[in-house]
Amino acid sequence: MENYVSFPGLGIDPFHMERTFTVFGRDIAWYGVIICIGIILAVTYSLLRAKYTEKIGVDPMTDLAFFLVLFGIIGARLYYVIFEFDRYVVTGKGFFGNLWGTLKNAVAVWEGGLAIYGAIIAGFITILLFCKIKKIALMKVLDLAAPGVMIGQLIGRWGNFVNVEAYGADTTLPWRMGIHVTDPRFENAAEMGIWTKESYVHPTFLYESLWNLIGFGIANLIYRKKRFNGQIFYFYIGWYGFGRMIIEGLRTDSLYIGGTGIRVSQLIGFATFLVGAVMSVILYIKARKDHADAIDAAVPAMDCAAETEEANNEAVTEGEENGEDN
Repeated sequence: MENYVSFPGLGIDPFHMERTFTVFGRDIAWYGVIICIGIILAVTYSLLRAKYTEKIGVDPMTDLAFFLVLFGIIGARLYYVIFEFDRYVVTGKGFFGNLWGTLKNAVAVWEGGLAIYGAIIAGFITILLFCKIKKIALMKVLDLAAPGVMIGQLIGRWGNFVNVEAYGADTTLPWRMGIHVTDPRFENAAEMGIWTKESYVHPTFLYESLWNLIGFGIANLIYRKKRFNGQIFYFYIGWYGFGRMIIEGLRTDSLYIGGTGIRVSQLIGFATFLVGAVMSVILYIKARKDHADAIDAAVPAMDCAAETEEANNEAVTEGEENGEDN
């Protein structure tokens, strides 16, 4: 059976979705390639921000990027496997066989199964520890990293498209995505339009990609008039949290907390939205107050300087007059 995708409302007929391509006889997963492209662009953006905006050395940020990529992928996979453990556990092959099979399944990232919140959590911990050890301003690093994460997310979601995953419930909206599975009993099933499964769903991967694209644009506009360290980071977690909370409600492959029926990503999305919004307001008000206090403190000093200059001018004038009288 093979997967075909269509967008009938946009006039796009079913086309075959190739998950891999071959290089020197070896299959390479498009999912992994797309993720790598997202990571490269995210790191490049963050390094440029570090050098030209935040004035942080590129060398330590390059070191940090290495650790972020490594632990981010580990965190994303670990988060997913924890909540979907039953899918990866192997039984019936003895202790060592079960252990080896389970570990092998757990690390098979190339087959899909990465949770962005796992990457964000692991990345935050990595940045926290790195900045503490290197004595670098934490909030500056979080600011320059946040838009980079958005780049990785908006590109990485297309890996889900290639794998035909991370889609939503059935819909009849004009931009609906059709998922078609060929009938193996017919050699030319696709050409004849004979499917064993056919559904039209929300392309939630696209929703999230576009949401991150818009957020990336807004984050860069905010960066132009950044008023306090942490402003971009708190905007990001608030923006992404709100969007993910809504989009997750449309998906059919959500991770749940036990048997509670509570979607993990919706809960975390609501929490991060709340934290991002509250902290943005609090720190913005504080930044305005600090700015006003700085102006108030500068006014008396300016008045004093003006009075001193005026007194000096009068003294000079008086001395010149006395000199002329003599």
